[in-house]
Amino acid sequence: MMFVIFPLLLLIISIGSILWYQQTENDIFWVLAVASALAGIVWGLVIAHWSIHLISLLVLLKFRTPILSAIQVKVSK
Repeated sequence: MMFVIFPLLLLIISIGSILWYQQTENDIFWVLAVASALAGIVWGLVIAHWSIHLISLLVLLKFRTPILSAIQVKVSK
């Protein structure tokens, strides 16, 4: 029962703090929204099925960044 309630509670807290942040100018509600959304994402990844992890890994491996590619440097003697 706790697995169902906790992510919903985090979602309600993050949506509520986003709405509260839009009405006020306090940055603490934005921080609360981001922190609860990140906690919800991490909690969702923890309880996710292994196939979702495998699919996301394959998607991440498909998109390679050019920063990690090898760089050839010419050396003159």
